[in-house]
Amino acid sequence: GRLEAMLLEAKGSWAEAGKAYSNLLEDNALDQVIHKRKAAMEKAQGNLSGAIECLNKYLEIFMADHDAWRELAEIYVSLQMYKQAAFCYEELILSQPTNPLCHLAYADVLYTVGGLENLQAAKKYYASVIDLTGGKNTRALFGICLCTCAIGQLTKGRNKEEKESLELQSLAATALEKDYKQIAPSKLSLLSSALRSLKLS
Repeated sequence: GRLEAMLLEAKGSWAEAGKAYSNLLEDNALDQVIHKRKAAMEKAQGNLSGAIECLNKYLEIFMADHDAWRELAEIYVSLQMYKQAAFCYEELILSQPTNPLCHLAYADVLYTVGGLENLQAAKKYYASVIDLTGGKNTRALFGICLCTCAIGQLTKGRNKEEKESLELQSLAATALEKDYKQIAPSKLSLLSSALRSLKLS
């Protein structure tokens, strides 16, 4: 029955496939694959709100499904619903605390939302990515530099930048320059000018 419904879906017979999936769920309400197919079908039709609804219903039952949380987070990001995406990434970090990609995605969302508290939290999560990857994540290194610059602009004239923060940005900038010297020496001048514009060189 599941394969027949998937065939209908592949042919573009969305209504018939939806009915078939609903009938199958009546027989077995805990069939994970069918729940996911319904969400995928909504997304394929461009109905992102329907996909969100399906995934939320699915995650009420199967809370430990990392892929579903990641998919939901990506849909929220595509719709610029960053607070909802942040919640999904928080769930992923709780269930996979040693996965640097979860920390990185969460830091990106916090940086995008902005505001002093979010930027400070983003900097911490970028730092945790660097820690988890042994300093081998260029995006996290850039994230540290951007967060530090943004925090500096927000706190300008109110309080001094912490010594620890200055050390962290300096270390991130040095690590970036070292990476670029080894991997892309022709781009080193571009990096140096970018870091100078952030007052980090």
